[in-house]
Amino acid sequence: MDMQTTVAEASRHFAPRPGYLAACTLGLPTHETIAAQQADLRAWQLGDVSPVAYGEVVEEARAAFARIARVDVGRVAIGSQTSSQVAVVAASVPDGAEVLCVTGDFSSVVFPFLAQAHRGVRVRHVPADELAAAVSADTWLVAWSRVQSATGAVSDDDAILSAARAHGALTFCDLTQAAGVLPVDASRYDLTVTHSYKWLCSPRGAAFLTVAPEVHDRLVPVQAGWYAGDDVWESCYGPDMNLAADARAFDVSPAWPAWVGALPALRLFSSLDPADTWRHATGLGDALCARLDREPQGQAVVTWADPDGADLRVLGRAGLTVSGRAGRVRVAFHLWNTADDVDRVVAALRP
Repeated sequence: MDMQTTVAEASRHFAPRPGYLAACTLGLPTHETIAAQQADLRAWQLGDVSPVAYGEVVEEARAAFARIARVDVGRVAIGSQTSSQVAVVAASVPDGAEVLCVTGDFSSVVFPFLAQAHRGVRVRHVPADELAAAVSADTWLVAWSRVQSATGAVSDDDAILSAARAHGALTFCDLTQAAGVLPVDASRYDLTVTHSYKWLCSPRGAAFLTVAPEVHDRLVPVQAGWYAGDDVWESCYGPDMNLAADARAFDVSPAWPAWVGALPALRLFSSLDPADTWRHATGLGDALCARLDREPQGQAVVTWADPDGADLRVLGRAGLTVSGRAGRVRVAFHLWNTADDVDRVVAALRP
Protein backbone atom coordinates (compact mmCIF):
# COMPACT_ATOMS: atom_id res chain seq x y z
CA MET A 1 0.00 0.00 0.00
CA ASP A 2 1.11 3.52 -0.77
CA MET A 3 3.00 4.85 2.26
CA GLN A 4 1.35 8.23 1.75
CA THR A 5 -2.29 7.23 2.08
CA THR A 6 -4.31 10.37 2.77
CA VAL A 7 -7.10 10.76 5.30
CA ALA A 8 -9.62 11.10 2.47
CA GLU A 9 -8.36 7.90 0.86
CA ALA A 10 -8.33 6.07 4.18
CA SER A 11 -11.89 7.12 4.98
CA ARG A 12 -13.11 5.17 1.96
CA HIS A 13 -12.04 1.93 3.65
CA PHE A 14 -14.92 2.33 6.14
CA ALA A 15 -18.70 2.29 5.80
CA PRO A 16 -20.22 3.54 9.06
CA ARG A 17 -23.75 4.74 9.41
CA PRO A 18 -23.95 8.53 9.86
CA GLY A 19 -23.27 9.75 13.37
CA TYR A 20 -20.93 7.03 14.61
CA LEU A 21 -18.74 9.02 17.03
CA ALA A 22 -17.34 6.35 19.31
CA ALA A 23 -13.89 5.26 18.14
CA CYS A 24 -12.70 5.73 21.72
CA THR A 25 -15.05 2.88 22.66
CA LEU A 26 -14.91 0.66 19.61
CA GLY A 27 -13.22 1.21 16.27
CA LEU A 28 -14.93 0.18 13.05
CA PRO A 29 -13.63 -2.51 10.68
CA THR A 30 -12.29 -1.73 7.24
CA HIS A 31 -13.80 -3.39 4.19
CA GLU A 32 -10.60 -5.43 3.97
CA THR A 33 -10.92 -6.64 7.57
CA ILE A 34 -14.46 -7.89 6.95
CA ALA A 35 -13.40 -9.62 3.72
CA ALA A 36 -10.40 -11.25 5.41
CA GLN A 37 -12.47 -12.56 8.30
CA GLN A 38 -15.21 -13.87 6.02
CA ALA A 39 -12.60 -15.66 3.91
CA ASP A 40 -11.00 -17.09 7.03
CA LEU A 41 -14.32 -18.43 8.32
CA ARG A 42 -14.93 -20.11 4.99
CA ALA A 43 -11.42 -21.59 4.91
CA TRP A 44 -11.84 -22.84 8.48
CA GLN A 45 -15.15 -24.44 7.53
CA LEU A 46 -13.43 -26.28 4.67
CA GLY A 47 -10.42 -27.28 6.74
CA ASP A 48 -8.09 -25.09 4.67
CA VAL A 49 -6.36 -23.29 7.56
CA SER A 50 -3.14 -24.04 9.41
CA PRO A 51 -1.31 -22.74 12.48
CA VAL A 52 1.76 -22.06 10.35
CA ALA A 53 -0.17 -19.79 7.98
CA TYR A 54 -1.77 -18.02 10.94
CA GLY A 55 1.71 -17.51 12.36
CA GLU A 56 2.76 -15.70 9.19
CA VAL A 57 -0.25 -13.39 9.56
CA VAL A 58 0.70 -12.62 13.17
CA GLU A 59 4.29 -11.79 12.24
CA GLU A 60 3.20 -9.44 9.47
CA ALA A 61 0.79 -7.75 11.91
CA ARG A 62 3.59 -7.44 14.46
CA ALA A 63 5.78 -5.74 11.86
CA ALA A 64 2.97 -3.36 10.84
CA PHE A 65 2.43 -2.32 14.45
CA ALA A 66 6.19 -1.80 14.86
CA ARG A 67 6.01 0.73 12.00
CA ILE A 68 3.03 2.47 13.61
CA ALA A 69 4.78 2.59 17.01
CA ARG A 70 8.15 3.53 15.45
CA VAL A 71 10.13 0.74 17.09
CA ASP A 72 12.19 -2.21 15.95
CA VAL A 73 10.01 -5.28 15.56
CA GLY A 74 12.18 -7.08 18.11
CA ARG A 75 10.69 -4.84 20.81
CA VAL A 76 7.10 -5.95 20.10
CA ALA A 77 5.30 -8.73 21.96
CA ILE A 78 1.80 -9.82 20.99
CA GLY A 79 -1.10 -10.61 23.26
CA SER A 80 -4.86 -10.55 23.52
CA GLN A 81 -5.76 -7.99 26.19
CA THR A 82 -4.24 -4.90 27.76
CA SER A 83 -4.79 -6.06 31.33
CA SER A 84 -2.98 -9.36 30.84
CA GLN A 85 0.05 -7.60 29.38
CA VAL A 86 0.05 -5.00 32.16
CA ALA A 87 -0.09 -7.95 34.57
CA VAL A 88 3.28 -9.16 33.26
CA VAL A 89 4.80 -5.82 34.22
CA ALA A 90 2.95 -5.77 37.55
CA ALA A 91 4.26 -9.21 38.45
CA SER A 92 7.78 -7.91 37.83
CA VAL A 93 7.59 -4.98 40.26
CA PRO A 94 9.93 -5.70 43.20
CA ASP A 95 8.37 -6.44 46.58
CA GLY A 96 7.57 -3.24 48.42
CA ALA A 97 8.26 -0.95 45.45
CA GLU A 98 6.15 2.07 44.47
CA VAL A 99 4.15 2.36 41.27
CA LEU A 100 2.90 5.86 40.40
CA CYS A 101 -0.44 6.02 38.54
CA VAL A 102 -2.94 8.65 37.43
CA THR A 103 -6.09 9.17 39.47
CA GLY A 104 -9.01 7.95 37.39
CA ASP A 105 -6.92 6.19 34.77
CA PHE A 106 -8.42 3.20 32.98
CA SER A 107 -8.65 0.22 35.32
CA SER A 108 -6.58 -2.13 33.13
CA VAL A 109 -3.61 0.19 33.65
CA VAL A 110 -4.09 0.23 37.42
CA PHE A 111 -5.77 -2.93 38.73
CA PRO A 112 -2.90 -5.34 37.89
CA PHE A 113 -0.62 -3.27 40.13
CA LEU A 114 -3.19 -3.11 42.94
CA ALA A 115 -3.36 -6.91 42.76
CA GLN A 116 0.29 -7.03 43.90
CA ALA A 117 -0.49 -5.50 47.30
CA HIS A 118 0.14 -8.87 48.97
CA ARG A 119 3.83 -8.40 48.11
CA GLY A 120 3.90 -4.91 49.55
CA VAL A 121 3.72 -3.19 46.16
CA ARG A 122 2.45 0.34 46.77
CA VAL A 123 0.32 2.15 44.20
CA ARG A 124 0.18 5.93 44.54
CA HIS A 125 -2.41 7.91 42.54
CA VAL A 126 -2.09 11.58 41.55
CA PRO A 127 -3.98 13.82 39.08
CA ALA A 128 -2.74 13.60 35.50
CA ASP A 129 -1.37 17.15 35.46
CA GLU A 130 0.65 16.44 38.63
CA LEU A 131 2.20 13.18 37.47
CA ALA A 132 5.63 14.52 36.50
CA ALA A 133 6.01 16.49 39.73
CA ALA A 134 4.98 13.46 41.80
CA VAL A 135 7.82 11.18 40.63
CA SER A 136 10.25 10.63 43.47
CA ALA A 137 13.29 8.58 44.41
CA ASP A 138 10.89 5.95 45.80
CA THR A 139 9.14 5.47 42.45
CA TRP A 140 10.08 2.24 40.66
CA LEU A 141 7.60 2.63 37.80
CA VAL A 142 5.41 5.40 36.38
CA ALA A 143 2.31 4.03 34.59
CA TRP A 144 -0.11 6.26 32.67
CA SER A 145 -2.17 6.59 29.49
CA ARG A 146 -1.00 8.80 26.64
CA VAL A 147 -4.62 9.83 26.18
CA GLN A 148 -6.93 9.55 29.16
CA SER A 149 -9.93 7.33 28.49
CA ALA A 150 -12.48 9.34 30.47
CA THR A 151 -11.50 12.83 29.35
CA GLY A 152 -9.54 12.48 26.09
CA ALA A 153 -6.77 14.62 27.61
CA VAL A 154 -3.27 14.14 26.17
CA SER A 155 -0.49 13.68 28.72
CA ASP A 156 2.62 15.87 28.97
CA ASP A 157 5.00 13.05 28.16
CA ASP A 158 8.08 15.23 27.84
CA ALA A 159 7.74 16.30 31.48
CA ILE A 160 6.88 12.79 32.71
CA LEU A 161 9.79 11.15 30.90
CA SER A 162 12.22 13.80 32.11
CA ALA A 163 11.11 13.37 35.71
CA ALA A 164 11.30 9.58 35.50
CA ARG A 165 14.83 9.70 34.10
CA ALA A 166 15.92 12.11 36.82
CA HIS A 167 14.76 9.66 39.52
CA GLY A 168 15.69 6.40 37.79
CA ALA A 169 12.07 5.24 37.45
CA LEU A 170 10.84 3.02 34.62
CA THR A 171 8.15 4.37 32.29
CA PHE A 172 5.10 2.43 31.14
CA CYS A 173 2.62 4.16 28.81
CA ASP A 174 -0.73 2.87 27.59
CA LEU A 175 -1.14 3.89 23.94
CA THR A 176 -4.57 2.32 23.43
CA GLN A 177 -6.40 5.65 23.11
CA ALA A 178 -3.57 7.18 21.05
CA ALA A 179 -2.15 4.78 18.46
CA GLY A 180 -4.09 5.13 15.22
CA VAL A 181 -5.10 8.75 15.72
CA LEU A 182 -2.19 10.50 17.49
CA PRO A 183 1.47 10.17 16.42
CA VAL A 184 3.19 7.79 18.85
CA ASP A 185 6.78 6.76 19.37
CA ALA A 186 7.01 3.75 21.67
CA SER A 187 10.82 3.97 21.68
CA ARG A 188 10.54 6.90 24.10
CA TYR A 189 9.28 4.64 26.88
CA ASP A 190 10.67 1.60 28.64
CA LEU A 191 7.37 -0.20 28.13
CA THR A 192 4.11 0.44 26.31
CA VAL A 193 0.86 -1.45 25.91
CA THR A 194 -1.72 -1.03 23.13
CA HIS A 195 -4.96 -2.77 22.34
CA SER A 196 -5.83 -2.31 18.68
CA TYR A 197 -9.63 -2.53 18.77
CA LYS A 198 -10.19 1.18 19.26
CA TRP A 199 -8.38 3.71 17.04
CA LEU A 200 -6.52 0.99 15.11
CA CYS A 201 -9.87 -0.49 14.09
CA SER A 202 -8.94 -4.14 14.61
CA PRO A 203 -10.99 -6.97 16.07
CA ARG A 204 -10.84 -7.27 19.82
CA GLY A 205 -8.12 -9.73 20.79
CA ALA A 206 -5.02 -8.25 19.14
CA ALA A 207 -2.84 -6.31 21.58
CA PHE A 208 0.82 -5.32 21.81
CA LEU A 209 3.45 -4.85 24.50
CA THR A 210 6.71 -3.07 23.63
CA VAL A 211 9.78 -3.74 25.72
CA ALA A 212 13.02 -1.75 25.58
CA PRO A 213 16.03 -4.09 25.40
CA GLU A 214 17.55 -2.62 28.56
CA VAL A 215 14.51 -3.59 30.66
CA HIS A 216 13.92 -7.01 29.10
CA ASP A 217 15.68 -8.88 31.90
CA ARG A 218 13.76 -6.95 34.57
CA LEU A 219 10.47 -8.52 33.48
CA VAL A 220 9.28 -11.96 34.54
CA PRO A 221 7.64 -13.85 31.62
CA VAL A 222 4.80 -15.13 33.82
CA GLN A 223 2.64 -15.97 30.80
CA ALA A 224 5.35 -17.92 28.97
CA GLY A 225 3.94 -20.61 26.72
CA TRP A 226 4.74 -22.29 23.45
CA TYR A 227 4.44 -19.06 21.47
CA ALA A 228 7.11 -17.38 23.58
CA GLY A 229 9.75 -19.90 22.57
CA ASP A 230 12.86 -19.05 20.61
CA ASP A 231 11.61 -21.50 17.98
CA VAL A 232 7.83 -21.60 18.26
CA TRP A 233 7.47 -25.04 16.72
CA GLU A 234 10.18 -26.50 18.94
CA SER A 235 8.51 -25.09 22.06
CA CYS A 236 5.36 -27.19 22.09
CA TYR A 237 6.57 -29.65 24.74
CA GLY A 238 8.73 -29.63 27.87
CA PRO A 239 10.79 -30.09 29.85
CA ASP A 240 13.16 -27.43 28.50
CA MET A 241 12.11 -23.77 28.23
CA ASN A 242 14.10 -21.81 25.67
CA LEU A 243 12.47 -18.41 25.47
CA ALA A 244 12.99 -15.95 22.64
CA ALA A 245 15.82 -13.51 23.22
CA ASP A 246 13.75 -10.47 22.26
CA ALA A 247 10.26 -9.24 23.22
CA ARG A 248 8.72 -12.39 21.81
CA ALA A 249 9.55 -13.96 25.18
CA PHE A 250 6.44 -12.14 26.42
CA ASP A 251 4.17 -13.31 23.59
CA VAL A 252 0.84 -14.94 24.36
CA SER A 253 -0.53 -17.58 22.01
CA PRO A 254 -2.57 -15.59 19.45
CA ALA A 255 -6.33 -15.82 18.97
CA TRP A 256 -5.94 -16.50 15.26
CA PRO A 257 -9.18 -15.10 13.75
CA ALA A 258 -8.61 -11.76 15.47
CA TRP A 259 -5.20 -11.42 13.84
CA VAL A 260 -6.58 -12.24 10.41
CA GLY A 261 -8.86 -9.23 10.80
CA ALA A 262 -6.24 -7.03 12.45
CA LEU A 263 -3.66 -7.33 9.69
CA PRO A 264 -5.52 -5.33 6.98
CA ALA A 265 -6.31 -2.57 9.48
CA LEU A 266 -2.73 -2.37 10.71
CA ARG A 267 -1.50 -2.24 7.12
CA LEU A 268 -3.77 0.72 6.49
CA PHE A 269 -2.71 2.64 9.59
CA SER A 270 0.97 1.95 8.98
CA SER A 271 0.54 3.67 5.59
CA LEU A 272 -0.92 6.86 7.07
CA ASP A 273 0.83 9.92 8.40
CA PRO A 274 -0.64 10.01 11.94
CA ALA A 275 -0.07 13.76 12.09
CA ASP A 276 -2.64 14.12 9.30
CA THR A 277 -5.08 11.87 11.14
CA TRP A 278 -4.63 13.91 14.32
CA ARG A 279 -5.19 17.18 12.48
CA HIS A 280 -8.36 15.79 10.93
CA ALA A 281 -9.75 14.47 14.22
CA THR A 282 -8.81 17.46 16.39
CA GLY A 283 -9.99 19.85 13.70
CA LEU A 284 -13.46 18.34 13.88
CA GLY A 285 -13.28 18.29 17.67
CA ASP A 286 -12.38 21.96 17.89
CA ALA A 287 -15.06 22.82 15.33
CA LEU A 288 -17.61 21.15 17.61
CA CYS A 289 -16.28 23.09 20.61
CA ALA A 290 -16.65 26.34 18.70
CA ARG A 291 -20.22 25.53 17.67
CA LEU A 292 -21.09 24.71 21.29
CA ASP A 293 -19.39 27.87 22.61
CA ARG A 294 -16.76 25.84 24.45
CA GLU A 295 -13.02 26.38 24.65
CA PRO A 296 -11.14 24.31 22.04
CA GLN A 297 -9.75 21.14 23.57
CA GLY A 298 -7.29 20.11 20.86
CA GLN A 299 -8.45 16.52 21.29
CA ALA A 300 -9.86 13.77 19.10
CA VAL A 301 -12.29 13.01 21.93
CA VAL A 302 -14.35 16.04 22.94
CA THR A 303 -15.72 15.65 26.46
CA TRP A 304 -17.78 17.69 28.87
CA ALA A 305 -19.46 17.15 32.23
CA ASP A 306 -22.79 15.36 31.99
CA PRO A 307 -23.34 14.01 35.52
CA ASP A 308 -26.96 12.95 35.03
CA GLY A 309 -26.45 11.64 31.48
CA ALA A 310 -28.95 14.11 30.00
CA ASP A 311 -26.83 15.07 26.98
CA LEU A 312 -25.90 11.44 26.39
CA ARG A 313 -29.58 10.54 26.19
CA VAL A 314 -30.35 13.45 23.86
CA LEU A 315 -27.59 12.43 21.47
CA GLY A 316 -28.72 8.82 21.57
CA ARG A 317 -32.31 9.74 20.78
CA ALA A 318 -30.99 11.69 17.78
CA GLY A 319 -29.46 8.49 16.44
CA LEU A 320 -25.87 9.39 17.30
CA THR A 321 -23.49 6.87 18.80
CA VAL A 322 -21.39 8.52 21.50
CA SER A 323 -20.34 7.30 24.93
CA GLY A 324 -20.39 8.39 28.53
CA ARG A 325 -17.66 7.74 31.09
CA ALA A 326 -17.09 9.00 34.63
CA GLY A 327 -19.95 11.48 34.40
CA ARG A 328 -18.82 12.92 31.07
CA VAL A 329 -19.99 12.72 27.46
CA ARG A 330 -17.37 11.55 24.96
CA VAL A 331 -17.69 12.49 21.28
CA ALA A 332 -14.88 10.90 19.29
CA PHE A 333 -13.77 11.85 15.78
CA HIS A 334 -11.83 9.48 13.53
CA LEU A 335 -11.07 8.92 9.85
CA TRP A 336 -14.67 8.32 8.78
CA ASN A 337 -16.10 11.40 10.51
CA THR A 338 -16.79 14.68 8.69
CA ALA A 339 -18.17 18.14 9.34
CA ASP A 340 -21.61 16.62 8.84
CA ASP A 341 -21.15 14.77 12.12
CA VAL A 342 -20.38 18.05 13.86
CA ASP A 343 -23.63 19.41 12.44
CA ARG A 344 -25.53 16.37 13.73
CA VAL A 345 -24.25 16.81 17.29
CA VAL A 346 -25.04 20.52 17.29
CA ALA A 347 -28.51 19.95 15.85
CA ALA A 348 -29.26 17.39 18.56
CA LEU A 349 -28.04 19.54 21.45
CA ARG A 350 -29.27 22.90 20.09
CA PRO A 351 -32.30 22.22 17.92
